[in-house]
Amino acid sequence: MVAYGQVVIGPPGSGKTTYCNGMSQFLNLIGRKVAVINLDPANDALPYECAVNIEDLIKLSDVMVEHSLGPNGVAHNGIHHACLVYCMDYLEKNIDWLESKLEPLIKDHYLLFDFPGQVELFFLHSNAKKVIMKLIKKFDLRLTVVHLVDAHLCSDPGKYVSALLLSLSTMLHLELPHINVLSKIDLIESYGKLGVAVYLASVDTKLQKAFNLDFYTDVQDLSYLQHHLDQDPRSSKYRKLSKELCEVIEDYSLVNFTTLDIQDKESVGNLVRLIDKSNGYIFAGIEGSAVEFSKIAAGPLDWDYYRYPFLMGASLDVCLLSLSF
Repeated sequence: MVAYGQVVIGPPGSGKTTYCNGMSQFLNLIGRKVAVINLDPANDALPYECAVNIEDLIKLSDVMVEHSLGPNGVAHNGIHHACLVYCMDYLEKNIDWLESKLEPLIKDHYLLFDFPGQVELFFLHSNAKKVIMKLIKKFDLRLTVVHLVDAHLCSDPGKYVSALLLSLSTMLHLELPHINVLSKIDLIESYGKLGVAVYLASVDTKLQKAFNLDFYTDVQDLSYLQHHLDQDPRSSKYRKLSKELCEVIEDYSLVNFTTLDIQDKESVGNLVRLIDKSNGYIFAGIEGSAVEFSKIAAGPLDWDYYRYPFLMGASLDVCLLSLSF
């Protein structure tokens, strides 16, 4: 029995938990039974009802107490990171526990895995990947990684390049269908001017026109950003490194972004379309030849959640407008 779902990851503050809450509400309203699986042992304030909670197996606070980590149980970044690695390692070694919890859900549920925000877990360490791969093998899962990145990073060229590197590293490490998402896109105006046009107004009018939202979602010519980084006294001494990093990103040509406003049903619906196409959900229940499947895969996705009339009413608006990052 094939099951489908999402692996939700991203840096702290990118909106993973709010995303899982809003996405589960949306999917429920379009007729899918959804199970949210919390695999963040430090997340003890969940806004959603989770079907499986790693805290029933291990808690970050218990790890800190047991191993006397952190002053009075308060972790700084290094200790927090070590504890999360320990928890993921413990989960991997006790994967039978997670498998037993998922067993009754696989048949008729769409799965949302809410992972910790420690980004090193997904490009430096192998525990989280091993957990995901074991579940895929055990249950024949079709999973898409949804990597959330806060849209405010687009207002700073250095941070944006860092986000690109993180996205690329994670894509190569996890080796799964992968969608990078600029979250909180509804707040982007509050972060100020996009990119570096404000800094380069007196330098080059061509550069002023280059930095619209498409520049960041499509990851266009990074030499424009390189120009600004060279002018910034904080990063100018790393000019050669910055140039090489930008070239690595462009050489792979794998990274791009879609945008998300979790409070907007059309924005959420567009993202669901992309996810369904990437993990094969659009083919579920379809019988046909390889040629027919190829036509669906290559063509525009016509799946339309608006065919559910109640989504055009107030019910989804009420659910999504109640969410905030």
